[in-house]
Amino acid sequence: MTSIFLRIYGGLLFTLVLVALLSGLAVTIINSVRVQEYRAEMARGTFRLVAMQLKNKQDALQVLLLQQAEHLLGIPLELVKQPDVLEINKEDIQLLKSGDVKVIPLAEKQAHIYAWIQPGLLLRGTVSSISEQLAYGTLMLIKQHLISFPSAHREEQLQQLKNAFSYPLHMLKTAEIGLSAQHQQRLRDGHMVMILGPEGQSIKLYVGLEGGNLIDIDEDQKVLAVGPVWFLELYPLSLMVTIVLFVLTSISLAIYILVRGLEQRLKKMEQAATNISRGNLDARVRVRGSDSVGRLAMAFNGMASHIQRLLSIQKEMIRGVSHELRTPVARLRFGLEMVADATSKAEQQKQLDGMDKDIQELDHLVDEILTYASLEQGAPVIHFKRVDIDTILEQVVNEQSHINSSIAIAFQPSHLSEHRRKVDVERRYMHRAVQNLVANACRYANQQVLVSFSVNAETCRVDVEDDGPGIPETEWDRVFTPFARLDDSRTRASGGYGLGLSIVRRIMYWHNGTAQVDHSSLGGAKFSLVWPRRKGS
Repeated sequence: MTSIFLRIYGGLLFTLVLVALLSGLAVTIINSVRVQEYRAEMARGTFRLVAMQLKNKQDALQVLLLQQAEHLLGIPLELVKQPDVLEINKEDIQLLKSGDVKVIPLAEKQAHIYAWIQPGLLLRGTVSSISEQLAYGTLMLIKQHLISFPSAHREEQLQQLKNAFSYPLHMLKTAEIGLSAQHQQRLRDGHMVMILGPEGQSIKLYVGLEGGNLIDIDEDQKVLAVGPVWFLELYPLSLMVTIVLFVLTSISLAIYILVRGLEQRLKKMEQAATNISRGNLDARVRVRGSDSVGRLAMAFNGMASHIQRLLSIQKEMIRGVSHELRTPVARLRFGLEMVADATSKAEQQKQLDGMDKDIQELDHLVDEILTYASLEQGAPVIHFKRVDIDTILEQVVNEQSHINSSIAIAFQPSHLSEHRRKVDVERRYMHRAVQNLVANACRYANQQVLVSFSVNAETCRVDVEDDGPGIPETEWDRVFTPFARLDDSRTRASGGYGLGLSIVRRIMYWHNGTAQVDHSSLGGAKFSLVWPRRKGS
């Protein structure tokens, strides 16, 4: 047992290490994906703006505008023909046509970013990081685009650009911004103003729309405001590993507590098994819960009870057999003495005939004992087949009518169709069960025995009734006990060994049915066999 739980704990340790490694890999992959998405978000508006400026321009002008944008943004830009770009597929082309950009990761933390210019022509830039230069260049490109329109149309153009960018764009008055004197001076000089947001998680960018000059900025002068632009915070590997290890350690501790309890419960089962092996057949395991260990405990207790029952039956059988054998053996010994003392052949033959009957009685007793033992200990070989029960009952009635000619044995047909009369049984054992019931009824009946068969949608039923003295209700269960005999009406004088009804009950057990006893309308006892129509029901 110890080795099993060592393997469990070792498996938990291995799981901790494996999950920690996988967590590190997962963090790396997640951060890589987040970087790509962040690059796409930050570059989408910039590249769409450059592509919009290059669209439908002459080649020479396109080259000039591309050089200007490359200088402002600080990243390599180039025009590429669509058929020459192998890393862009048809789905990517549809994405680019819709106004989006496509990010293709490269080695050394670089990525290609593509934008659609016009049919057959794409804009490609190589970006390694989102830098201040890229932010400055984007701001300048937006400014150049807006100042190329009259002041009255700039707000309308800005609204169109807002859809392309993932961060806010505004045109504000100088008084609405609340800049410091130093920042206002930078705006007067035509420079960009960058202000960090709360806790340094974002930035805001400002630039004047009237170009750089040395005059004071009027409070109503328009300023282009971009942002806040939020920085990308990568998940730190150490933090993620720490969180994962903490969670897994907590789970492992909980699992250890559960496994420890499981180990204790299994130890109790081991102790019970040891006690049983030492002869304490009353040892049982306390059943707690309905989990697998609880079900195992129930199965263990059932096995222990079955073993105890088998040993008890074995002892009872030994006592019963020794008791039943004593009478015919005594008669045989007495017969041998009488044969030796016989003075005539007739007297000698009479004693020999009596001894022959005693031998037949012994043979019948041994047959009963072997049959009961085969049904009681282990699963007998049973082959279920669909059989017409009426034919079995008719055969038993005919056989018992010849043996018990003084008793009127009547068979009441079921009047069912042949299909409904056929049910799943083991014919040999079912014949034996009905035969034992009819023979038992004949032994105690005064004049009449009635045999009947009925069936419904789920179960079958065979009833054997007699007009004898009947059985008291207090003895109904005891009558099926091996070697049991009642003290009143059904005495030893009636014959039998007390195994017939026990055999009947075991046969019905292996048919998933029951053997029952009740009062008969004829005045005596009524024995019934009830079992499912189909095997496994």
